[in-house]
Amino acid sequence: MVIEKQPYVCPAEFSVSLDNKFRRLFHNPMRILKDYIAAGMTVIDLGCGPGYFTEALAKLVGEGGRVIAADLQQKMLDKVDRKIRGTDLEGRVEMHLCQHDRIGISQKADFVLAFWMVHEVPDQQRMFGELKELLSPGGRILVIEPKIHVTAREFNNMINHIESAGLKIIERPKVALSRSLLLGV
Repeated sequence: MVIEKQPYVCPAEFSVSLDNKFRRLFHNPMRILKDYIAAGMTVIDLGCGPGYFTEALAKLVGEGGRVIAADLQQKMLDKVDRKIRGTDLEGRVEMHLCQHDRIGISQKADFVLAFWMVHEVPDQQRMFGELKELLSPGGRILVIEPKIHVTAREFNNMINHIESAGLKIIERPKVALSRSLLLGV
């Protein structure tokens, strides 16, 4: 008998574990993202949660850029909205509620961040195919998965889905406590 692993989506009630000062010791958003983002870019923060990376992305894209904060849970998007409301970042960030079976964004993006969320997606191949279609020419996807939840075997299975979707591994950046890939077409 084969038991299929059921996806788990971190509930909004636990979002404090995703956005706190302690986490910055391991995952400083600016340090992780600065080499990939330029002013004027359109960026998707996929599975943005409470917006831990959204703020840094909005600062890096500058006034002429745009960040699409995308999540499956409206409560997470509400947290992002409260965080940036009334700041100079507010006009740079657009909230997008994903559907259960697709991302549903039609705008092209120069960069997609998928931080610690791919393991929560039941149909990874479909998601990577959709991400490939969202990329502008020369666009990149940064996938970072937690070692604590994603085994080397599961990560290699994810790589198979990535390659089947027509994406290529460009780099394997080092990120604390994580397995990471920079992808392109």
